[in-house]
Amino acid sequence: MSDYNLILTVVVVLMALSFDFINGFHDTANAIATSVSTKALKPRVAIMLASSMNLLGAMTFTGVAKTIGSKIADPFHLDNGLYIVIAALLAAIAWNLITWYYGVPSSSSHALIGSLTGAVIAAAGFSAVNFKGFFSILQALILSPLIAFVVGYIIMSLIKIIFRHAHPVKMNRRFRILQIFTAAWQAFSHGTNDAQKSMGIITFALIAGGFQDSMDIPFWVKLSASIAMALGTSVGGWKIIKTVGTKIIKLEPASGFASDLTSACVILAATLLKMPVSTTHVISSAIMGVGSSRRFSGVKWGTAQKIVTAWVITLPVTILLAMITYSLISLFL
Repeated sequence: MSDYNLILTVVVVLMALSFDFINGFHDTANAIATSVSTKALKPRVAIMLASSMNLLGAMTFTGVAKTIGSKIADPFHLDNGLYIVIAALLAAIAWNLITWYYGVPSSSSHALIGSLTGAVIAAAGFSAVNFKGFFSILQALILSPLIAFVVGYIIMSLIKIIFRHAHPVKMNRRFRILQIFTAAWQAFSHGTNDAQKSMGIITFALIAGGFQDSMDIPFWVKLSASIAMALGTSVGGWKIIKTVGTKIIKLEPASGFASDLTSACVILAATLLKMPVSTTHVISSAIMGVGSSRRFSGVKWGTAQKIVTAWVITLPVTILLAMITYSLISLFL
């Protein structure tokens, strides 16, 4: 085990934590956009709530981390595994920053999974990719927003029926209070799924560098990834808050509650199944489903189309970006 491997592994860990930090401020908007836009929570309070619940959620589970670390490729049988992870993280971070800059709520999960797949292909060819595992992850990424759309539509429809005779002012006041709890739960569920992706990448690198011989997630990896995610969350992502909270539908407390409840349930269910999903996809789709239940024409489908376009192109773009990045790294190193 060389000092060079140690240095590369430290670089990978720092990059993975940077990705987690960026993921935190990139995806904070998703967890709190509805509660901010309906004025259930003040922005600063919402961000602090999301940070603390993200940290708690990130420390609770490890199943998704093991899926990321082993289902796309086998870290025990890859040469240049550390370079693969470095290329993947560079590509994923670049794409996250580009979409954040333009205020597009794209998927950090798609970016990371696409980048890791692209780097593995560039390094070892298509045969090194575990396509069975890759397609099972892809299936979860595709199905989860569709489920969120349907569940959001159903929950909002039930709310409309149950509270059809309620006084609007009183109903809004009650749902604003409920939104505090659903926003907290949503931030918790976000932490249970998103922070684990970097944990999986770090563990992948530890195995590739010869520092670990199992997919068990070390405690220090869990803690550092959780803190990085929480710190990133505390920074916030105001451009994406504006897109998610105001440019898909006009949110009211009841619809905000329905969106939060839907997305939190879908994300947590995926975590329990040990499958990574895009929290961005799930939350945006839940909002679209809720909006469609209230009034189909009330959904700003132009914005929705831009979001969906970003979702669709993220995977192929990051695969290609990571392949180019790995090729450049191999030329110099």
